[in-house]
Amino acid sequence: MSAEKVMFVFPGQGSQYRGMGSDIHAEFPAAREVYAESSEALGYDMAQLSFEDPEGQIGLTRFTQPALLTHSVACVRVFESLTGGSVRPLMAAGHSLGEYTALVVAGSLSLADGLKLVQKRGELMGEHGDGGMMALTLDLETTRPIADRFFCQVGGCNLPEQTVVGGREEDLDALAAFVMEHHPRKRAVPLATEGAFHTYFMVKAAQLFREVLDATDFQPPAGQVLANYTGNVHDPDAEAIRSRLFFQLFSPVKWVGCLRTAMEQGVDTFIEFGGGLGGSEDPAEKRPNLESIIKKTLRSRQYEADYFAAINCATLHAAAEAFSA
Repeated sequence: MSAEKVMFVFPGQGSQYRGMGSDIHAEFPAAREVYAESSEALGYDMAQLSFEDPEGQIGLTRFTQPALLTHSVACVRVFESLTGGSVRPLMAAGHSLGEYTALVVAGSLSLADGLKLVQKRGELMGEHGDGGMMALTLDLETTRPIADRFFCQVGGCNLPEQTVVGGREEDLDALAAFVMEHHPRKRAVPLATEGAFHTYFMVKAAQLFREVLDATDFQPPAGQVLANYTGNVHDPDAEAIRSRLFFQLFSPVKWVGCLRTAMEQGVDTFIEFGGGLGGSEDPAEKRPNLESIIKKTLRSRQYEADYFAAINCATLHAAAEAFSA
């Protein structure tokens, strides 16, 4: 196939699993190189953590985030090796943590610097991660006053009809009861996180993280990278990128806005790299994290585009073959 306007997308926390990356590591030298570089940058065996997780750490935010970034970058490198680097994205975007992956892939951050950033980010988010999060099948305008009523805050806008909120556990319980009473056809689903990410609970973490951002070298991205904080394209200036990443920690993820920007730019193909959902630890049985969100958003706007997953050996081969046809 020939796609002129391709967007690379990267999942965030929640798509990690034990066994992640083991298949591509076994088959592709390009993946092994990424895992080796990750281990050297972080000082522990990333392959062992991701494939075996002997100490049950992959679900801890400070380990989750580097593991996911490693897997997503490895998937991109494998895809590039299979296609000879012929597929050049118009833009890249990632959900929460995935924004850092997008910046690495776009050359704004080195892999080593990206890994160290998200390791510290995850450490601070876990340390200061009071509260929890909940996904509501309500639009933003309906959700915001309900969240305010219960001292919660909107933490993400994933779909036109799905909004994520964060707050204290008791406040979220009261919010869920309110939704059940006043919006009985809607759902309130608790999310497995170490805190109320992208809300006011993360202000302290962001203040500490700013020092790390200030000490990190950012280059102008090669291509457009979308910012979760604004839903628009990052300014290539290093200070502007740092500020967007700072505010991202305690502000809602505007994923709907990112997809709207992609459609306005005429993106005709989405390729999702890394992570996976589903109960199995077998990478071959995983499904992509963002596919449903992307396709539902496109349908809601009657927008046609192709979508490919590139999260394991089978999907990477299939995606590469589609672009070689």
